[in-house]
Parts: sequence; structure tokens; C-alpha cells
Amino acid sequence: MGSLDIQAKKNSEKAERLRTNSALGKRRRWNMNKPLLIMFLPIAIFFILFKYVPMFGFVIAFKDYNFADGILGSPWVGFENYKYLFQNPDTLGIIRNTLVLSALTVFVGFPFPVILAILLNEVRRSWFKRWAQTLLYLPHFLNWVIVGGLVLMLFSIETGFVNTMLERLTGSTYPFLFKESSWITIFVASGIWKTAGWSAIIYLAALTSIDPSLYEAAGMDGAGKWKQILHITLPGLMPTIILMFILNIGNVMDVGFDQVYVLQNPVVVNVAEVISTWNFKVGLGSGQFSYATAMGLFESLIGLTLVLVVNGIARRSGRGLW
Repeated sequence: MGSLDIQAKKNSEKAERLRTNSALGKRRRWNMNKPLLIMFLPIAIFFILFKYVPMFGFVIAFKDYNFADGILGSPWVGFENYKYLFQNPDTLGIIRNTLVLSALTVFVGFPFPVILAILLNEVRRSWFKRWAQTLLYLPHFLNWVIVGGLVLMLFSIETGFVNTMLERLTGSTYPFLFKESSWITIFVASGIWKTAGWSAIIYLAALTSIDPSLYEAAGMDGAGKWKQILHITLPGLMPTIILMFILNIGNVMDVGFDQVYVLQNPVVVNVAEVISTWNFKVGLGSGQFSYATAMGLFESLIGLTLVLVVNGIARRSGRGLW
């Protein structure tokens, strides 16, 4: 019995030491990570206050909201707001425009940052690379009001540079901003011009993780630049490409208010009216907050569904976001 008591005491002391070391380890990790947690705190507060707390306002989509009664006191109407929305003949057209413009922005514009990153990565003249990157990043810092003014300067019928040159060459002008097909083309192209250079930064960072010895080995085996890009660069970028594609799919229903509102005009409203501009006009312009919130909630649910579907497809190849 004495030996058993001694062994039990040793086990107890060992367990106590393990608990003490574990507590010390946790305290040490806390002290090491404390500066990072303090730096993260403002970000957490920002998201809680401006992202999560406002989610409570979605309840307005199921109420007949008015300022006098407030969010909690306004009468509950259930899905009546959605019945009104989908009985409205304009609603399907607005959703169609949102999907078309978003799909064009995602699928047409998505390859350009990848192409730009690969081209910049292949540049060997450092001075040219710096200047090219600066010029490509610059549009990102321009407000859409400024970009809209530049578009107007280029494509205006009377004073636009393009129409001025076109009139000199052909004797006539073309209403680029008042034809639906050309307006959509300008919309997509202006979005690519503004965002492609900045988005390429992520892919340039991903390119730095590719082992340079792979290119050296491929060169020794006789592979040219095109084959190196095809068999080394693109596979190395593929995880980042899939990640960015999933994130972009989440914004398919969110065309962006600024760009559409600045570029649209009454002539092309049949293709230019999207959910964000409709919400602005109906919600803030007409004071119908419940209808605008109902449409916004519908937009968010579609975006969430698309992200889940695309991520599920990507997971089958082992490259999902989660």
C-alpha cells in the first residue's frame, strides 16, 4: 500500500505541474499576443457597430415601418412587402439588370487583374515596372464622380473626344451613352479600368510565393515563357484565383451604387436601373423604407447562396474557402 500511495502522490504532483505549466503557457501566450489583440480591438468594434448591429434593421422588411412607431413599434406585415415587390412589373427587370451587369463585371473583368499581374511579373526593367504599376494603381484612388466625368469627356455627343474624332473621320457622331449596348460596354470597361490595376496587387503578392527554381528548371528543359506561364505561373496562382473568385461571386447581386448612379441616364434606364439605385430612390427618395429593406435582404440572401454554392463546388477540388 505504501508504494501505491507514493506512486499516487507522484502522479498527483505531475498533474499539478502540468496544470501549472499549462497556466503559465496560456499567460505567456496572452502576454505575447496582447499587442496584436489591442491592435485588433478597433477593427472588432467597427464591425460590431457598423456591420452586425445594423443587421437588426432587417426586421423592417417584415413590417410597415414608420418613424412615429419606430422599428419595434411598427406593425408586423409578414411577407406583404415581398408580395408587393414581386407583383411589381419593374422588379424582375431590376433584378435582371443587376444580375446581367454583375455577371459581366465578374466574368469579363475577373481575368484582367490576373493577366496584368502575370505581365508585370515578366517585366525585367525595374523603372518601367514601377511606372507601369503606378499608372495602373492610380485609377483606384479616383472617385466614381471623377471617373464619370472622364467618361462624359470621352463619349459626350457634342464635346466628347471620341465623338470629335469620329466626326472628323466619318462626318457623324454616335450616342455612346444613350444606346443600351454601348452603355453596358462603357460600364464594364470603366469598371475594369478603375479596379484591375489595384486588384492585381493580390496576384503579384501570390506570385512571390512561387519557387524561382521551377522557372529555371523549366528553362533548362526548353520551356518558353508561354509554357512556363501555363504550367508554373497559373497553377501557382490557382488557389488565390479560386479564393478571389468565390469572394467576387458573393458580390454578384451588388453591382455598386456609385458607378451605376453616376453613369446612368433616363434613356438607358431599362438596362441601368439596378437594386442599389432602386433602393436609393424608393427608400430615401420616396420614404418607403420597408420595400427597400425587403429588396436589400433579398439581395443579401442571393449573394450568400451563391457564395455557399461556389464554395461547395470549389471544395470538391480541395480548394474551397472553408
